[in-house]
Amino acid sequence: MKTFRIDGQTGNCEIILGESISNLNKYCNREKTVIITDPNVNFHYGNLFSKFSVIITGTGEECKTLDIIKDIYKQFLELQVDRLSLIVGIGGGIVCDITGFAASTYMRGIPFGFVATTLLAQVDASTGGKNGVNFEGYKNIIGTFNQPEFVICDFNVLKTLPHKELSCGFAEVIKHAVIKDERYFRYLEENYSEILSLRKNEIKKIVQDSISIKTEIVQSDEKEKGNRKKLNFGHTLGHGIEKIAGLPHGEAVALGMIFASNFSVLRGILQKNDGERIKKLLKKFNLSIEVKLNKKDLMNAIKKDKKRHSAFIDFVLLEKIGTARIFKVSIDELDVAIDEWVMDVG
Repeated sequence: MKTFRIDGQTGNCEIILGESISNLNKYCNREKTVIITDPNVNFHYGNLFSKFSVIITGTGEECKTLDIIKDIYKQFLELQVDRLSLIVGIGGGIVCDITGFAASTYMRGIPFGFVATTLLAQVDASTGGKNGVNFEGYKNIIGTFNQPEFVICDFNVLKTLPHKELSCGFAEVIKHAVIKDERYFRYLEENYSEILSLRKNEIKKIVQDSISIKTEIVQSDEKEKGNRKKLNFGHTLGHGIEKIAGLPHGEAVALGMIFASNFSVLRGILQKNDGERIKKLLKKFNLSIEVKLNKKDLMNAIKKDKKRHSAFIDFVLLEKIGTARIFKVSIDELDVAIDEWVMDVG
């Protein structure tokens, strides 16, 4: 097993890679433990946590709402959850977001942890202390910063995931390499076939490398005042695409990364060849590189992005693969760049 640690203002988090979900009990040493999970995870692994009280959520982004949180609060009251209790989210990014937000806001905050059961959750969503829900279709616009006590990443559970779900996780893996580590990017280019086959050593490496990159960034900027914004590469457009096209998160972020790469080339700070390498790698991992979009709807979604400041938005661009920078981009300049890109991908 490999362990990472985040010592944050909002708490300390231990991330345990290679731990088995069957060993969850040894992390649940509180007076009361309540599990939050979804029907799919409960079907496959419910027998491993049947001794605890279990709250079942739905699946899909439509479940990340304040109405769902309200229902969870009601169940917390019925189960007599208090500040000595522990809440454990077992599932993918959606379960982690819901669990973290509910636990962080109930009684002004009670301890929680995660068992990440999707690749996207293992390499990204479970780590960093961001917890949020959607509102009026806008992604994670209501949320908190609060660290889980622990994150367990069991690589064996990835074998039960459909290919589409795995691809969403690979999008975040590629994002980490693109913004921080060109050698990691080359590794993905050279070993994509083995990674897609879920070979144990390759999966272990990509989860470990991605977590290493993310924990280093979060440790230096927990509340996203500066450097952590680089983790949003591809997400400004990605969240907009996710809202208007209904694509899964990873697929939408992949398209957002293609746009951000093209925009970097257009601004003259990224070599065109690097942009093409990113696009080719996303394609190798079975991620969408084309989509039909309504430009007006996309711009309306972007204008409600959390990173917007009046007529500008914090936008992550590339100088080269492995080196990202944050720019204040005007909404007008973004509008022109998106106009050209939408014509290309549509």
